[in-house]
Amino acid sequence: MLSKSVRSLIWRVFDARHGQELMLCMPREKPNSIAALEHWLRMAQGAERVQHPNLAQPFEIGQVENWPYVAYDRALGETLDERLARQPAPLPLDAAQWIGQVLEGLAFAHEAGHAHRDLQTASLLIDGSDKVRLMGLEVAQEVFPATVDFNAVTRRAVRESAEEDVLCVGLMLNRILSGKPVLEENDLQHVVQQMQPLGREIVRLGWETPHPIPDPLRAICNRATDRQLRQRYHLARSFWRALDGWRQAAAQDNGGPIVLLLDKLQRLGHLPTTTTGIHRFTAGSGLEAQHASALSDLVLKDMALSLELLRRVNNALRQSGHQSADGGETVLNMQRAIQMLGLDGVQRAANALKPWPGPLTPVAAEMLRQVMARVIKAGQVAQALRPAGYDAEVVYLITVMQNLGRLLLQYHFPDDAQQIRQLMVPPEPTEEIPHPPSLSEQAAAYAVLGCDLDALGAAVARHWGLGDELLQMIRRQPLDAPVHPPRTDADTLRLTCSLANELVDALTLPEAKRRPGVEAATRRYAKPLGLGLREVMDALNPGTQKPAQSAPAAAAQAPAARAPQASPLRERLAGRSS
Repeated sequence: MLSKSVRSLIWRVFDARHGQELMLCMPREKPNSIAALEHWLRMAQGAERVQHPNLAQPFEIGQVENWPYVAYDRALGETLDERLARQPAPLPLDAAQWIGQVLEGLAFAHEAGHAHRDLQTASLLIDGSDKVRLMGLEVAQEVFPATVDFNAVTRRAVRESAEEDVLCVGLMLNRILSGKPVLEENDLQHVVQQMQPLGREIVRLGWETPHPIPDPLRAICNRATDRQLRQRYHLARSFWRALDGWRQAAAQDNGGPIVLLLDKLQRLGHLPTTTTGIHRFTAGSGLEAQHASALSDLVLKDMALSLELLRRVNNALRQSGHQSADGGETVLNMQRAIQMLGLDGVQRAANALKPWPGPLTPVAAEMLRQVMARVIKAGQVAQALRPAGYDAEVVYLITVMQNLGRLLLQYHFPDDAQQIRQLMVPPEPTEEIPHPPSLSEQAAAYAVLGCDLDALGAAVARHWGLGDELLQMIRRQPLDAPVHPPRTDADTLRLTCSLANELVDALTLPEAKRRPGVEAATRRYAKPLGLGLREVMDALNPGTQKPAQSAPAAAAQAPAARAPQASPLRERLAGRSS
């Protein structure tokens, strides 16, 4: 016997007819009527027709004395139980690769209308090249009364069983990473019955593991077995996407969501344009007769056009050899970018953009509009908080770039963005956990995409050819890391923009938490940036002190009276270097 669960049995047998070893999968209970046996055989034969590289193909399907079985060739590999007995502590990347293969095959089976219903570690076959196949599809079928109409209940049973299959895969991932049975149970069906909402147990990956577990993989594993049903993966395909996204990123082969995003950039652009009158504005006169600040104001009102001009001007610098490998000649000043590209270049950039809202539905377009409004607000706050001598346009655009991954996610993957938002909503309180914590944005992104949003933005900025210096500045300060005093101009810019983004994020909290959130962010940055709560409140509420300025208008006005001696970085980003 290889496995014994409440629903099925797996035996290692010798077939004297063919002179070979087989693995025999059979239900724990005999079908309760001739009609039930015929239905069992019909479903098993239907599953046999589902062809996928990660689904083991049956050697034989039959029945003996009304006991049905599905036989598989033993040469397909050893079971996961046998592999873990021989190799008890596989690396996390290997575990993710094995489970990812299982999910690929399982997703294909679910989409074909079949379920497993008793996934166990013995259900996985691993060969010498680490190829994984799932066996036992449709062996542990639902037990219905003898008089039931099987065709009427099968579809409902498959839908309900598919979600349980996905949960069991999550338990298997927990088992491999932790190095021990979940809840000290070998039968995963016993674990499912003890978990909420059926039982009272909570399954989370512990901290004492054979190998350190990367945070994204931990978040994925914990989401798969979350105590809240709505937080779990409901589809094997969604689980696989998150796991594969992390695996590809961890293997550094540029796969997963980053490749999908770069492909969408080629077809749809980065963001849709919100400007409709740029041609009329640029058609009448040249830059010689008109100051670039007027056109800069108009361009900065359109986030997509601003990013497109930055991409084009810095790409032109790189191709002409004026931009060093570390991005020393990166231009982040819109007036300078317009002067370098000319009016025709601005017009070509505007024409290359998709009109609003691109392929988005009205609901998704409204969500993108809200995200963009938050980014604009953060840019205005960063401008108000910037130290003297720093170019306002540069500060505004770095703040935008720190949100590049969030903007691109909402435009190109609106469903994933919605999943991330849902995971960030705190679960319903219970007597045991009256104040349940919510997932952070980073943990939610890990659970959905397998990578964080900063990684998406950085990958696109690198794809655009922006230098290492800028890539450093567009990485937000981690929320769980202390804030140290800046040592360089790049540090000052990054921290100022990070503070602005955290402050605007705090404004989106429930009303009772907004003021504490603003104060907490201020305390984090107060000493390193030399700011107090009064300056922060003035920046968040500019209308109470002086007439409010739009982001473009503020961007055109850099303070001159208090400007200290210019630094090389500030000169380069503003495009004023010789």
